[in-house]
Amino acid sequence: MTDSSNVSNSEKPNLSAPVAVIAIHGGAGAITRAAMSAEKERLYLLALEQIVSSGQAILAAGGSALDAVTEAVRLLEECPLFNAGTGSVMTHLGTHELDACIMDGKTLDAGAVSCVSHIRNPILTARKVMELSPHVLFTGEGAEIFAREHQQEMVAADYFYTQERYDQLQRAKASAGVMLDHDAASLTASKSDDPLDPDRKFGTVGAVALDAFGNLAAATSTGGMTNKQAGRVGDTPIIGAGCYASNRTVAVSSTGTGEVFMRAVAAYDVAALIDYAGMTLQQAADKVVMEKLVALDGQGGMIAIDRFGNVCLPFNSEGMYRGFGYVGQAPEVAIYR
Repeated sequence: MTDSSNVSNSEKPNLSAPVAVIAIHGGAGAITRAAMSAEKERLYLLALEQIVSSGQAILAAGGSALDAVTEAVRLLEECPLFNAGTGSVMTHLGTHELDACIMDGKTLDAGAVSCVSHIRNPILTARKVMELSPHVLFTGEGAEIFAREHQQEMVAADYFYTQERYDQLQRAKASAGVMLDHDAASLTASKSDDPLDPDRKFGTVGAVALDAFGNLAAATSTGGMTNKQAGRVGDTPIIGAGCYASNRTVAVSSTGTGEVFMRAVAAYDVAALIDYAGMTLQQAADKVVMEKLVALDGQGGMIAIDRFGNVCLPFNSEGMYRGFGYVGQAPEVAIYR
């Protein structure tokens, strides 16, 4: 376990084949106020390590960056510790509305879905949109019709339910009515032993990867924000805000105050700063996360890998569930700074 906010390979062109690498995140936020359980922290770190390892295995076998990020995010969606897939947070109506996006850095092809309630793995459907549809983004009922037409696994709406998320919704309603989950600073009833306070957490998951062929890819998925208005869509399914990848520059997956990440076009801004301003990955990511987002009261972080295989995982919150691993090396995972 290390502080993996920035990992540089000197940020210079690699004349030989790049070393394949994957990075993931499980959301960012504030340290929990309650007595933190060492066992709960261990479970988070173990989940992160296992998912990074799964991505590394795909890359080590010659798999594509696209396959690696797809599988990593699918596994994050399957893990109830994180706010994506099962364990997603609830809207103010007590329902679930999930979003996901994926982008291929080689072709700039992308696919996304938003406001879906019956697709078990939104990231898999987002990839089908990218590969099989002339469109980029489907929403709501249309996205679910597309999913059924392409044999995606559908589930009952209560598949995504967990007691913890229900309790979180009740605290939000009791405290301030309609409220974003990460703005719940006034909540005092939380009994959670999560390392990051679930009532003040930006709940999104994501993965970025560089494969042995020099191709980049990014994927992001979320259940949204606790007590959000039905129909609200954040940055996750928006190309250039919550997800972006281009072999020319970088792959990025964001987590944070979605509305601000959209206004800042945060993921693409990192790519633009590298491409047009000649910044290094670390300079560009820090400029966006630590300066531009902060100026708009935006909180959260992002994970990024550039075309040379440099990794950067900056965040301006107290912590971010994160991990990365180069092929042939042990995964490194962390929560706090």
